[in-house]
Amino acid sequence: MLKRFAMTRSLRHRWLYPLISITVTLSILLSSTVASWAIPLPELIFRGVQIIQLSNLSARQEVAIGEQINEELLTKQVKLFRNPEAQNYINQIGQRLAQASDRPNLPYTFQVIEDRNINAFATMGGFVYIHTGLIAAADNEAELASVIAHEIGHIGGRHAIKQMRQAAVAAGVATVAGVDRNKLVQIGVELALNRPKSREAEYEADRMGLATLIRAGYAPRGAVDFMAKLLKSGSPPTIISTHPATRDRISAMQQLLDPSIINSGDGLDSNSYRATVERILS
Repeated sequence: MLKRFAMTRSLRHRWLYPLISITVTLSILLSSTVASWAIPLPELIFRGVQIIQLSNLSARQEVAIGEQINEELLTKQVKLFRNPEAQNYINQIGQRLAQASDRPNLPYTFQVIEDRNINAFATMGGFVYIHTGLIAAADNEAELASVIAHEIGHIGGRHAIKQMRQAAVAAGVATVAGVDRNKLVQIGVELALNRPKSREAEYEADRMGLATLIRAGYAPRGAVDFMAKLLKSGSPPTIISTHPATRDRISAMQQLLDPSIINSGDGLDSNSYRATVERILS
């Protein structure tokens, strides 16, 4: 009898202690979330608030948030260039580079933005945006491809995710549980449009982009030539005015390149490129 009672008590403890642990943990997480946004727990549940942990964000979650950021950008912030031929041209270059990148399994999306500023940017989940002004400013396809490869490098380095984590903490919207997905989208839009990447992120994107450019079969001279040309312009365009230490970045790229292969690869035919640009941007 006593032995049976002891076994029953042991089984109860075996279930009771984990249950208490789970209950306490959930209470802490939910109370932290509710306190952060001052929303009653029932309302939080009915709203279906999705909490995201940026420290272990999966590729699927990254793409899903990127899709929401993209929708917000295209709806309210930027204007797509309505020329299918231009979109197809940039997509072909982008997909060629993406397959040679450090994260080839992401579903990359390349889009042309109607804007005369010489600029390009990317956000999480494989979304890359190229201004018409950048396409017009490049002298050949290798130069254009080098900028796209650089933006792919930011995606490969997960730089937007790191920036979002820092921004969420600074804004006080991050909790023990994580961050509200809708708040992450708002932060992502702001970062895509207005926040320059760190010096370290730019160097890493240059390095990764250059490697991607070479693996994709483009002449690496395009990367150095385009950056040097923009630096020599009277007023630095957007793409380098928000990126620190441009001269140092050019020097770093030159040091990474083997002089014997700098002209090896596709994309240096300026006449062919100018003919393509005149056709797709007219």
